Amino acid sequence: MSEILIVYYSKGGNTEKLAKAVAEGVREGKGNPTLKPVGEVDINKLPEFDGIIAGSPVYFGTMAAELKKFFEESVVVRRKLLNKVGAAFATSAHRTGGKETTIISILQAMLISGMAVVGDPFETGGHYGAAGSDEAGLKEGRALGKRVAELAELIYRKK
Repeated sequence: MSEILIVYYSKGGNTEKLAKAVAEGVREGKGNPTLKPVGEVDINKLPEFDGIIAGSPVYFGTMAAELKKFFEESVVVRRKLLNKVGAAFATSAHRTGGKETTIISILQAMLISGMAVVGDPFETGGHYGAAGSDEAGLKEGRALGKRVAELAELIYRKK
């Protein structure tokens, strides 16, 4: 069973709502989700996970400072994140509101750590990741979580 960390920052609750949908998808994909607000994650334990899915509200078209700090601090385990499955999600108050640029900022940090990043599957749009806390966004979140869990299982062949 793949071990997937879902780490997020949520000020108003919408990103947490989407994070919970992502966790549902991980379970559907036969993975074991660990859902944590960014302030509760032990950076040194990141290498224990097969995949990391990170989420943030949109702050000026990029990830929240709290999540950026998480990635900056993860430099101590950067080499141990090589080939881990990575994915991202974002929420915003506006219908379009910079969600894609925020997701890309998260994926860039993952790529720099050597992670293998994926977006949401074709059946939900096939773009950068899950976006929004409305019903469509929650569906994308569940599908993204499932995809990451299934891919991590393929890569790490856990029983």
